[in-house]
Amino acid sequence: MRNHKDTHEHPAKEGIRVVQHGMALNAVMAILKGTSGIFGNSYALVADAIESVSDVISSALVWIGLRTAALPPDENHPYGHGKAEPVAAIIVSFMLFSASVFIAFQAVKNIQTPHELPASWTLWVIGSIVLGKELIFRYVMRTGIDTGSLAVKGEAHHHRADAITSAAAFVGIAVALIFGKGYEAADDWAALLASLFIAHNALGVFRPAFSELMDEAQPDEVIQDIRKIAETVPGVLAIEKCFVRKMGFELFVDIHVIVSSEITVREGHEIAHRVKDTIIKHRPRVFNVLTHIEPG
Repeated sequence: MRNHKDTHEHPAKEGIRVVQHGMALNAVMAILKGTSGIFGNSYALVADAIESVSDVISSALVWIGLRTAALPPDENHPYGHGKAEPVAAIIVSFMLFSASVFIAFQAVKNIQTPHELPASWTLWVIGSIVLGKELIFRYVMRTGIDTGSLAVKGEAHHHRADAITSAAAFVGIAVALIFGKGYEAADDWAALLASLFIAHNALGVFRPAFSELMDEAQPDEVIQDIRKIAETVPGVLAIEKCFVRKMGFELFVDIHVIVSSEITVREGHEIAHRVKDTIIKHRPRVFNVLTHIEPG
C-alpha cells in the first residue's frame, strides 16, 4: 500500500506524457531527416535521422521504465519498483553511445568516398529541426528536473544530442555549399564531430543512473535538511545518523534518533512515528522513513 501521497498523481505520469510526445515527434523527424538526407545528398542529415530512430527506440524503453517505476509496492517489491527508472536511463545511455559509434563509423567511410555536394534546400530543413529540437530539449529537461527523473533527463539529453547533430549538419552543409567542389565531405566531418558530442552525452546520462543503482548517498544538503526537520520533533535530543537513498522518483530515509533514556518504550515509539510523519509532511518526495530510537 502507498502512503498518504496516493491521492496525488505519481510524478512518473507527467514524465510518461512528455516521453510519448517526444516519441511521436522523433518518429516524424526521423522520416523528414532521412528523406531529406537521401534526396538532398547529405550524410549528416542521414546520420541525424539515424540518431532520431535511436531516440524513438530509447523513448519506448524510457516509457516502459517509467510505467514500471510508477507501480506501487507489492509482496515481491516492498520498496516499490523505482529502480526501473535508473535502469531505463542506463539503457538510454547505451543507446546514445551505440548511435555515436555507428554515426562515426559511417562518417569516416563517407569521408573516404567521393560524393556530390548536398542540396542547398537541406539547409532550411536542418535549420528548422535545430530550433525545434532545442525547444523540445528545454521542455523535457524542465519536466525531468521537476519530477527528479533520471530517465526523463536522459530523454532530454537525447533531444539535445539530436539538436547537436543537426547543428553540426547545418554547419557542415553550409561549408560544403559555400566553398563548393573539394568540400563535399564537410557535412561528413560534421557528423563525425557530432558523434563525439553524443558519446559525451551518453556518459552524462550513465553516471547518475549508475550511482542511483549503487545507492550512492544523496547530496549533503538533502541529508542536512532532513536532519534539521527531525530535530524539530518534540522529544528528539539529537540525530546520530541519517542515510538517504533515491529509489526512482522517491527518497527512502534511515535515521537514528537519540531520545531520553528515561522514557518508556511506548513514548519512544510515538516519537519515532512523529519523526516519520514530520519528515514526510515537509518533504513530499520522501516515501518512507525507518526510524531507530537510541537512548541518550
